Amino acid sequence: MLIDYLPVFLMVAAATGLALFILTLGSLIRPSNPYPEKNRPYECGVDHKGEASSGLFRVQFFVVAILFVIFDVEAMFLFPWAVVLTEIGFIGYLEMFVFIFLLLVGYAYAWAKGALEWEN
Repeated sequence: MLIDYLPVFLMVAAATGLALFILTLGSLIRPSNPYPEKNRPYECGVDHKGEASSGLFRVQFFVVAILFVIFDVEAMFLFPWAVVLTEIGFIGYLEMFVFIFLLLVGYAYAWAKGALEWEN
């Protein structure tokens, strides 16, 4: 039974070996000349003030990112459903509309809670 998976194991071993070889070769031949200006954090040309852990980050960016991922995953579920629509029949058609309705309820909830509002 395991002999059937031998090509898969060989491909994983070859990919891992190649990746390790490239990383090792790159670390050996790259120029290494660190200096203080090169090691400074850079963000939009503005000098940093204090430590990164001491600042407050706005949660709004993360909420929008999470909402984007949720609705992007929803789109990924719509494509396979559209491919097999003729085979799943009317029940599958209704189930997808229930799925879309639940996503719209979540979207309306996020909108009502102000997750999509940008405050200064």
